[in-house]
Amino acid sequence: MDIIYLHRIASKDGQYVHVEELTNAILEQGHDIRFIAPQFTDESEFGSDGGFVSKLKEKLPQFVYEILELSYSLLIALKLVVAILQKRPDFIYERYNLYQPAGVIVAKLFGLPLLLEVNAPLFDERRKYSGIAIPWLAKAIENFTWRQATKVLPVTQVLANIVMAHGVSKGRIEVVHNGINEHVYDKFNLVPKTDENPEIVVGFVGFLNPWHRLDLAVEAMGELKHLNIRLLCVGEGNDNIRETLLAQSHELGIPDRVEFTGLKARDEVFDYVKQFDIALQPAVTPYASPLKLFEYLAAGSVIVAPDSSNILEIVDEKTSILFENENLDSFKEKLKYAITHFNELFELRENARRLVLDEGFTWQGNARRVVDMGKKCMESRGKETNA
Repeated sequence: MDIIYLHRIASKDGQYVHVEELTNAILEQGHDIRFIAPQFTDESEFGSDGGFVSKLKEKLPQFVYEILELSYSLLIALKLVVAILQKRPDFIYERYNLYQPAGVIVAKLFGLPLLLEVNAPLFDERRKYSGIAIPWLAKAIENFTWRQATKVLPVTQVLANIVMAHGVSKGRIEVVHNGINEHVYDKFNLVPKTDENPEIVVGFVGFLNPWHRLDLAVEAMGELKHLNIRLLCVGEGNDNIRETLLAQSHELGIPDRVEFTGLKARDEVFDYVKQFDIALQPAVTPYASPLKLFEYLAAGSVIVAPDSSNILEIVDEKTSILFENENLDSFKEKLKYAITHFNELFELRENARRLVLDEGFTWQGNARRVVDMGKKCMESRGKETNA
């Protein structure tokens, strides 16, 4: 299959991981991809914020920046037209972004299927966290883009429900959760601890935010300091959260049991996740499909996660320790339970690892689904044309 992959990601972070993993899996299966995307992404180090684009956004009035976003869509349209004329693709795969209607417009113009991956309701998200200067236009374009795509691929059913509420029919929606690379999965193995007093590593991967409430994890460890426990946090944070947690560990008398690695490259992250006996997913955006959750599953960690609807799409009580969503006391108590009963939870860990393959939560599986959907959309369009 010949595929055009369209995205507007300028930062090298979790978003870029999704793009890289999915497209590598598609290429691995023998298909061709032509990218229409910012060129400087590939040259950036992991964790970079987009450089020029981020600085531009900070300096320009919001109204002007949004007009530039929409203007950029004209450039995307021209690039798409050139790419299609040079080598007509079988379909277009686009990662949705606000103020970008070019993909669906050009796809309609050339009679091509367009599969639209949606990771967030960006109009609502941006309006809540950073504001939108031209809300009526942004919302109109979001609705137009979602409704005109051949298929819409939200990453959770929670997000699918949001998409449906905005006028997209159920038949044009396919939920495609995130996953893990099969080759990385094969590098993990699950071995029971046989020591009399084994070290239990409680781990967290991601950007450290205050609402993750890792202070509760440190507090729980302080209450169980007679046990051999270590907290390992992989990633950076803001609001001096690292310093705050380290100060807390000193107050509780466990300064040598809290470790922060700082930002690490993707390959290095997996080496740390391998060490996690217990893995924390303490808070989550209600419509997100957290990348870390699939890594935790593959590692066979005892996962402590909220019982929010999007998390329950992936795991249940047979594969994770679930706490009451947004209940801080519940989070802390479930973590303490996981620590004190760790040796009894080996079956749960086995179930977690098995779940990845049983449910197809891999990038290779997602790639096959995407290509199959593209083929079916092509066949449907061919029948409509012949009719």
